[in-house]
Amino acid sequence: MTRDEVLQHYRESGALLEGHFLLTSGLHSPVYMQSAKVLSHPARAEAMCRALADTIRAKLGPKPVDIVCSPAMGGVVVGYELARQLGVPAIFTERVDGKFALRRGFEIEPGARVLMAEDVVTTGKSSRECIDCIAEHGGITVGASCIVDRSDGEVQLGVPMFALCGFKVPAYREDELPPELAKLPAVKPGSRGLK
Repeated sequence: MTRDEVLQHYRESGALLEGHFLLTSGLHSPVYMQSAKVLSHPARAEAMCRALADTIRAKLGPKPVDIVCSPAMGGVVVGYELARQLGVPAIFTERVDGKFALRRGFEIEPGARVLMAEDVVTTGKSSRECIDCIAEHGGITVGASCIVDRSDGEVQLGVPMFALCGFKVPAYREDELPPELAKLPAVKPGSRGLK
């Protein structure tokens, strides 16, 4: 699947938004990828995750992982569908007192080969925290994956990264906002920080 095909899925789903957005990372951007909207269409989720699974198998072999682990909330649907495509279980981490943890009886067998799966990577903060949680439970993260890498390969997670689409979008600290973006009210569409 090409970058343009991935972005077309986002556009057709109304998931490629323009305006002024406060990202989960704390950065500001004129573009937001609302993956929940595109992934709410099972056929689109299946097509994108099938293409991503094919890429992972091509690089890591036919049975590349034992389990897929995602950071909640954004990575849950991607992780589930990617695990289905790879024929392995899917679990997810959740924030407990500000730190990712396994809950709901989820476990990682010591030495298990784990794929971390995320919807969109911008700075890699959630991905790194999820990878840390996997290691704390004895898992070995053999790769990280995402539908869209907003850094277009700049973010380094310490493991191989498999992105279906690289899409470099500007992101700014609050004190570096361009005037045209600063004029617009910031909207926070992500899930982190919700009560």
